[in-house]
Amino acid sequence: MRARTVRRSHVRLADVADIETLARAFWRASRGKRGGAPAGRLAANLDVELAQLGAEILDGSVSLGRASVFQIHDPKPRWIHAPCFRERIVHHALMEHLGPVLDRTLIADTFACRAGKGSLAATMRAQQHVRRYAWYVKTDVRAYFASIDHAILRAALRRMIRDPGLLALCDRIIAAHEAGPGRGLPIGALCSQHFANFYLGPLDRHLLEALQVQGVVRYMDDVVAWCESRQRAREVLASVRDFVREHLGLELRPSSQIQRSACGLSFLGFRVLPGTRRLSRRRRRRYAQARLGLEASFARGAIDARGLQAGSSAALAITAHADAAAWCREQLRRRPPPDV
Repeated sequence: MRARTVRRSHVRLADVADIETLARAFWRASRGKRGGAPAGRLAANLDVELAQLGAEILDGSVSLGRASVFQIHDPKPRWIHAPCFRERIVHHALMEHLGPVLDRTLIADTFACRAGKGSLAATMRAQQHVRRYAWYVKTDVRAYFASIDHAILRAALRRMIRDPGLLALCDRIIAAHEAGPGRGLPIGALCSQHFANFYLGPLDRHLLEALQVQGVVRYMDDVVAWCESRQRAREVLASVRDFVREHLGLELRPSSQIQRSACGLSFLGFRVLPGTRRLSRRRRRRYAQARLGLEASFARGAIDARGLQAGSSAALAITAHADAAAWCREQLRRRPPPDV
């Protein structure tokens, strides 16, 4: 595929280290954490702490790579690396300036980590394509975050950024985590999310410009492309597999799917059909588990009636944006809620 001509950004390291940028980054990083000890200690002497952090960013001595590591099951096991509070400030400050630069390289139908988009918007766009086009190919990348090649990512950033200091900071953030030699970004870090979304931008353009598919929706590494026939979908899948291997150092999962749009698409927690959006099995299971857990807590006295009501509203939010009212009523009929 022919390389695109891209004008490099004039964002500088000094913009990231600016005291006002760092102050805004502090408040974004501390959302929901203002009672925590790290945020509280830094807030007690905020001007001095942010000035010191800005100086460390400028001279390249800022500490990176310290993270709390824990495992979640969503539904498969994932290791989360949550950066320390001070590093989260650096990530927010960097993405305030670099995020829009990376965003401008992406097509409109990429929906992760972008203002005004998100998983629901991706699902609604997918439904539009399901109504219009006959066949789709759905695929994702095997162990995506752990497989991102540092050298390829750094080369892509160098085509976007001209300031050497800013590039050095990005290089240090990338190198601070390795899942394997020269590979991997940590799940749970703000910069990782933006870098990972940016990394697959060439695949979007390959699908639209080289393969000229009828439509594309991508949410991080979950990719759906629409075609006019089964045979064309097979050709697209083969080309995507070769492209990500040769240009991005990635491998697709063997569970890629080719199907008629009329049969529906399982995508981001929904079963998307031309005339309706239903809950996926995973989302139905999440609702059931949340409800059972709340009712068990109420039965043993761990929460009161108000807590049960608030928790039930949160559990019901799992079913939002799907045509699930009849299903929810059936669940309540089969297992009535406890008397309060």
